[in-house]
Amino acid sequence: MTEKVITLYEAIGGDAAVQALTHRFYELMDTLPEARQVRAVHPPSLEGSEEKFHEYLTGYLGGPPLYTDKRGHPRLRSRHFVAEIGPAERDEWLLCFRRALEETVANPKLREVILPPIERLAYHMQNKE
Repeated sequence: MTEKVITLYEAIGGDAAVQALTHRFYELMDTLPEARQVRAVHPPSLEGSEEKFHEYLTGYLGGPPLYTDKRGHPRLRSRHFVAEIGPAERDEWLLCFRRALEETVANPKLREVILPPIERLAYHMQNKE
């Protein structure tokens, strides 16, 4: 008997789930007072950021490689050097992501798999003390 292996992208519900997660993430960033510092390092409109994050997260979770097909290698750290990301911005970003993940991905086991590498990525993106 052969077991079908599915990706995290499929397990959380595919594109609709990634859209919901990224939309809620930026909605929280735009409205939470405790996310004001991370919001300040983003452009006035979050639409482009949301689109890019959706594309990146889709591929990251095992879905279609939307980001790389459209924009090439992510080079996340170098692309984010234009923004000063310190501990406050990192922690606020993580606050928004954790909350959005909790609100949009119902399965706690999936959240447990998704969150640790995202947390490591957030720490990697920090470029100031």
